[in-house]
Amino acid sequence: MGQTITEKIFSEHVGREVYAGEIVRSPIDMIIGNDITTPISIKAFEDVGATKLANPDGFSIVLDHFIPAKDIASANQARISRDFAKKHKMKHFFDEKDMGIEHALLPEKGLVVPGDVIIGADSHTCTHGALGAFSTGMGSTDLAFAMVTGGNWFKVPESIKVVLTGKPGKYTTGKDIILEIIRMIGVDGALYKSLEFTGDALSHLSMDDRFSMCNMAIEAGAKNGIVAYDEVTEEFLKDKNLAREPRIHYSDEDAEYVEIIEIDVASLEPVIAYPFLPSNGHPVSKAVEDRIKIDQAFIGSCTNGRLEDLKTAAEILKGKRVHEDVRLIVTPGTQRIFREAEKLGYIDAIIDAGGVVSNPTCGACLGGYMGILGDNEVAVSTTNRNFVGRMGSRSSKVYLANSAVAAASALTGYITDPR
Repeated sequence: MGQTITEKIFSEHVGREVYAGEIVRSPIDMIIGNDITTPISIKAFEDVGATKLANPDGFSIVLDHFIPAKDIASANQARISRDFAKKHKMKHFFDEKDMGIEHALLPEKGLVVPGDVIIGADSHTCTHGALGAFSTGMGSTDLAFAMVTGGNWFKVPESIKVVLTGKPGKYTTGKDIILEIIRMIGVDGALYKSLEFTGDALSHLSMDDRFSMCNMAIEAGAKNGIVAYDEVTEEFLKDKNLAREPRIHYSDEDAEYVEIIEIDVASLEPVIAYPFLPSNGHPVSKAVEDRIKIDQAFIGSCTNGRLEDLKTAAEILKGKRVHEDVRLIVTPGTQRIFREAEKLGYIDAIIDAGGVVSNPTCGACLGGYMGILGDNEVAVSTTNRNFVGRMGSRSSKVYLANSAVAAASALTGYITDPR
């Protein structure tokens, strides 16, 4: 009986063939915590009397939500992780000295590797499936269990095969593909399933596109998103000092899928998710017809704060000026992305146009700081969620889009087709 890539990853870790629906105890290659969720894990770890991490080199803490600290509470929260990291001499602890949004930083550091089993106390941990790994979000106490034991229990998910064909048009990206999938199946259409992205279109999709697609698999209810290792993955990893040797798996031709979704990306317009669900997707042409006035454009987050996003924004903004009624906020995913964008002139183009560039942070995405929306304000945003009050006031509205749409809209004051 054939296996999917997800089943093969668990089979290798468990030491026997396993299939969808089985409950298995698997070792974990990388645990990821952040400044919001890790203090809860630390408390649970210490409450059970644990004194030693089972796999200290397989645990990363990234302070990224409220760093630099926005208030006294967030400063105290961060200190809990700092003290723990120091006490346990953690090798992979990242704060202001090496800043980055966790799901952009860890691939950059080579700490997540093809074939890994990865968990994080953040729902968008599924991002790392773009590298051909099984990666999923879990609760803080689940993290604590893994900190103590080095493993955890999983129900091996069934898989949905997503077949992507054709070559995407200019300014149609991985963000648009995943928004279209979520539009098609809904926010619970892949509940506790693996979204496996396949098809000839992948050869036209960069790692940045793939990270975006896997990042938002959770918005369809998926347990994980995953893309098999190929030349694009190999190219991305070649300059990385990898924490482990990659273990490469491919789905068998006779692997079982509960559903197959086919999308011709060549005919796909940029997609805009209207409030208040990521599944409320519409083609950008409809958004243009609807004349949606915006107060803020945001480019960043673990979904779209990568170098390609900044490049796209800079190309659209260069030599132009942000509309007088709009605030444009740009958040690079990591310090390395920031520095590379600066060298390439992207930061100058954004600032010259009237945008503001912040340090790497999750702050605006979750309505924490660095871009909160006021009453009745409207934003076009490259983030991943647009629930009621997600980026600020409960009367505000967030329209999800790719970075090209966000940049073009910042210039006109209305959601705009960048093509």
